[in-house]
Parts: sequence; C-alpha cells; structure tokens
Amino acid sequence: MTTRTAVITGASAGIGAATARSLARAGFHVVLGARRVDKLEALAEETSGTALTLDVTDADSVASFVERVPECHVLVNNAGGAKGLERVDEADEDHWRWMWETNVLGTLRMTKSLMPKLVASGDGHVITVTSIAGHGVYPGGSGYTSSKHAQTALHQTLRAEHLGDPVRVTEIVPGAVQTEFSVNRFDGDADRAAKVYEGYQPLTAEDVADVISFAATRPSHVNLDQIVMKPRAQLDGRTFHRE
Repeated sequence: MTTRTAVITGASAGIGAATARSLARAGFHVVLGARRVDKLEALAEETSGTALTLDVTDADSVASFVERVPECHVLVNNAGGAKGLERVDEADEDHWRWMWETNVLGTLRMTKSLMPKLVASGDGHVITVTSIAGHGVYPGGSGYTSSKHAQTALHQTLRAEHLGDPVRVTEIVPGAVQTEFSVNRFDGDADRAAKVYEGYQPLTAEDVADVISFAATRPSHVNLDQIVMKPRAQLDGRTFHRE
C-alpha cells in the first residue's frame, strides 16, 4: 500500500505538532512546515517525517516549500494565531495585518499552491483549523474574528468550487485550546495568558489532533464538512463556566 503524504503548517508546536504525531501514527508520511526549523527537525526525527522551513505570510517561502513536496494527499492548514485584544476604536493595524496575512492569505497561498497535487493524488483532503471566532464575535476580538470569518468563508467556498473533484474539505472549529496561542496573543505575557484558562479544563492540542486524524482517516467517500469542538465548560467565545 502506498504511503499517503500529509502536509502540516504551523507544525513546530501546539496543534500542528500534535497533528504530526497523530497522523504519523495513522501511517502518513508527514511533511512539517514552520519557521522554527530547530523544533521541526526534532519532530521530524520523532515522526520519521520531513522538516521544511515555511513562512505562510511569504509567497516566496510558500513557493519554495511546495516545490520540495513531490505529492500531497492531505493538507492541514493549521498556521495562524491572534495578536492583541483591542477594541475597534483602538485597533492596532499591524496586529490586523499580521492576522490577515497569516490566517487568511496564508491559508489561501498553501491551498492554492498544493491544490493541483491534491487533485492529482486522486484522493485529496484539505483540512483547515479555523476557530469558533470565525462563527461569532466578542468585544476586543474584531481583528481575530474578522480574519477567522474570512478564513472560514475561503475554506467553505472550496467545497463548492471542487465539488466533483477527488478532494474532500473539512473545517475543524475549536473553542478554547491551551497552547501557545494566548501567550502569543498577549506578546509573551504568560500570566495574562494563564488567566484565559483558569477555572475550567480547556481542550488540549492532542484533543484537536485526534479529531483531525479521525477526519483524515475516514473512507474517501465520507466528507466531514465541519466539526465544532469546545470544552464542556465553554458555551461560546466569551461564556464559560469557571469553578
């Protein structure tokens, strides 16, 4: 049986790294893309995968990465994140620009570049990790929620545009996941980030990776269009039951 190849962006930590481990256990050859190559190389050795430097905000970096990927059966668009928590009337345009470049244009670049190889595989699958922020709003989150709404719209449009092609399309929609996400959002303020997860049990990167792996290993005629997953204690982007 031919080994299937899965490309994972943002694979150096968090959901991306956990997904690499999960898909490798499921029998995929994993191609890991991220900017922190030192972490990638250690993970590639652990998973018998391939580590390639990748910055999804840089078109040249994406082109160079894709040239080194001979085939692709599964693309996991995981690279992304948030910066800041400012109100609209205090918005930081640099934060907005980074979030749109990473979450929206990064997903666009990777999907556009690898789609010919996904179709050529005869059984391709685009899995995009969005967020419940792409399906709702909350005060202070406009930059992130707007970028995630756009990412969701981009991903869902693929389902219509490639209907009839041998490509599945799955949107993974997590709620609160305890990774480096909040530390990065708050510019390295670990104490502030920790408060986001106080009083309840958030999802882990492994929880999300398990669901991604489940979607990727369904029979090829089965398309899991959208999977929303949240901690039991979370209702929406701003409502939690905290002990």
